[in-house]
Amino acid sequence: MSLVQISASDVNKLRQQTGAGMMDCKKALTETNGDFEAAIDYLRKKGAKVAASRQDRESKEGVVIARTSEDGKRGVIIELNCETDFVAKNAEFIAFGNAIANNAVESKPKDIAELGQTMIDTEADRVSIADAILDKTGKIGEKIGISKYEVLEGEKVVAYIHGNFRLGVLVALSANVAGSEEAGKDVAMQIAAMNPIAVDKDGVDATTIQRELEIAKEQIRQEGKPEEMVEKIATGKLNKFYKDSTLLNQEFVKDPSKSVAQFLSAVDKGLTVTAFKRVALGA
Repeated sequence: MSLVQISASDVNKLRQQTGAGMMDCKKALTETNGDFEAAIDYLRKKGAKVAASRQDRESKEGVVIARTSEDGKRGVIIELNCETDFVAKNAEFIAFGNAIANNAVESKPKDIAELGQTMIDTEADRVSIADAILDKTGKIGEKIGISKYEVLEGEKVVAYIHGNFRLGVLVALSANVAGSEEAGKDVAMQIAAMNPIAVDKDGVDATTIQRELEIAKEQIRQEGKPEEMVEKIATGKLNKFYKDSTLLNQEFVKDPSKSVAQFLSAVDKGLTVTAFKRVALGA
């Protein structure tokens, strides 16, 4: 039992520092005899307990944040998950996701584990992202975590967030030229809508090509075509697959008379896509 009188102003001060509930703050101060630093640690440990108790819960809701560096040569996408759509739409949760993405752009961690160890400023203190997630878990009462972290570098990287933070895209262009920012946004929207599997046919893995050829051949045989025609027709179907499924060969959504490659070439001769990343929430 605490021998220190815990005032309402003390409770409110701790609440302002940590964002925890009034009753949780009062209990923390009571258990630590009014020691604010110890009370903050108490609340963090409570967050760890909440996280441990919710490990078996599914956290498929959340936000996808795409962000680029100031020089436009590096971009990141993070997926920050929670359990419910209600929390995912909360402004504070979205701000937390943005803060993590901004940190990732600046700190350049190589993977999720390293990202979790980078430091971030919170209302109460400067802590690791892993500890900040524990704090949020204790405050919100839901399982929270980073499930995806993607990085893209290039001469010009453009970020796009679609559908109320439910899908993020990064696209790297071959050059930073006049109009490349707007063109990059258009191509990123194309990627969001059409979900290409590669930049061009050269980026499609051999297993996928072989599978598509086998499916095409079987369809052709079932149509009763002569065996000597099967290979030629299958090659034609594979070319159609490339047109539908690889970015530069797709019809440009905003102007179907052009391919994406032709659209970019019209912006600046030789301009093309070197790489892209696409992250959809829960996928």
